[in-house]
Amino acid sequence: MRISELSRRSGVPVATIKYYLREELLPKGEATSATQAVYSDAHLRRLRLIRALVEGAEAPLAKIRTILEAIDDTGIDLHRLLGTVQYALTPDTPHNDGPEWREAERSTDELLARLGWRVSPLSPARHQLTRTIVTLARVGYQVDPQTLDLYAEAVHTAAEHDVGRVDPAAPREQVVEYVAAMTALMDQALVSLHRLAQEDVSARRLRGGADC
Repeated sequence: MRISELSRRSGVPVATIKYYLREELLPKGEATSATQAVYSDAHLRRLRLIRALVEGAEAPLAKIRTILEAIDDTGIDLHRLLGTVQYALTPDTPHNDGPEWREAERSTDELLARLGWRVSPLSPARHQLTRTIVTLARVGYQVDPQTLDLYAEAVHTAAEHDVGRVDPAAPREQVVEYVAAMTALMDQALVSLHRLAQEDVSARRLRGGADC
């Protein structure tokens, strides 16, 4: 297909496709002349993945490049590939070595040890959780282990569902697109459902008689 058809089928403007080609995020097409090239369904799949990462996950191009390189490296197994995607889509969390951080880090380490979760020490989500515990402590709320365990149990059930739907035989781009959607978009759904559940429980337990 010509670049115009690739644009039409992917929904990505021609100018953006040319930018991705210059940045080598998208492989070059097969040249048919000095100024023309044709593209395959593989280009379409890759372009749709890039679009999902840019628009759905709001990932910067540097992170997208890391993900695409992992896809193309067949020496990376599926677990490491999914980890690359998740780590790239998790915001970097600044941290320090002060007493507050060390105490919160102990809480995070103890939680993961208690749960028996196999998590890398380099996981950005691990640092994100530690930062959350630090922030809560600063505003006067100490998170007890029982609360952390309760939240962990709920999200682990969701994670079992997410990973259980990964098809190891599917194209790697398709798997990455699914994981990106689960990581970036379903995180938002999880937060929304939490807020809705809080509203429901509040209405049941705390409402003084007036309707919502």
